[in-house]
Amino acid sequence: MKRLHVSFNVQDLDKSVAFYSTLFQASPTVLKDDYAKWMLDDPRVNFVLEAVDEGPVGLGHAGIQVESEQELQDVFEQMQAAEAPYLEEGVTTCCYAKSEKSWTADPDGLMWEAFYTFHQSDERGPSGPDIPQNLGCGTGTCC
Repeated sequence: MKRLHVSFNVQDLDKSVAFYSTLFQASPTVLKDDYAKWMLDDPRVNFVLEAVDEGPVGLGHAGIQVESEQELQDVFEQMQAAEAPYLEEGVTTCCYAKSEKSWTADPDGLMWEAFYTFHQSDERGPSGPDIPQNLGCGTGTCC
């Protein structure tokens, strides 16, 4: 079963965690100094907040998280069939998890990732791939 992934960039993580914890009536599943994640079942979403010192705040990217490697291959094929930019990142450690992922961008440049997480990590991991400007946000961040 797939799960929608939404990632927001925020300036004040503590205030945002308090707001979304109240909104979702749940504490974050993962909480770090610069990152918070809720794995919600109602609605079924992987909701992330990422602290940023500079740059735009708000929606950072969206994604589709899957529960199996076969589902991931199916979503990768759908991304490629959409005739949009496509970047295969492969296996990476990012956002306190080890995942396999690829990226695309919608016609307005909104970044979408598809990923399968197979290991949680205590480390955030290095910055992600050097995402080209025309693929989306162009920040070079992993998540």
